[in-house]
Amino acid sequence: QVQLVESGGGLVQAGGSLRLSCAASGRTFSSYALGWFRQAPGKAREFVATISWSGGSTYNADSVKGRFTISRDNAKNTVYLQMNSLEPEDTAVYYCAAKRTRGTSRYVDDYDYWGQGTQVTVSS
Repeated sequence: QVQLVESGGGLVQAGGSLRLSCAASGRTFSSYALGWFRQAPGKAREFVATISWSGGSTYNADSVKGRFTISRDNAKNTVYLQMNSLEPEDTAVYYCAAKRTRGTSRYVDDYDYWGQGTQVTVSS
């Protein structure tokens, strides 16, 4: 079992930056691929970024390419999402997720564990 706790959300002006963190429990964290997803009011949960178990492979959604960076520190059981050049369209609840297999994935159904989410609000 893995428990995930996100932090770092908040209110920021357009063009600003935030860094989200997701701390995980469990000794098998380093063997899991991880992802960040987001969900805006009235919309489906959507993929943001994913990283392989080693950190050697990452993949971002087109909407955040060049602005967001996913990374992980297996020694700290933590995954990060650095968000730069934020836009009002980035406003959502952001969730981190873990999947028991090592490869990256952009699909919600591939993930086995989810955090409770952290709110990101970008004002124009």
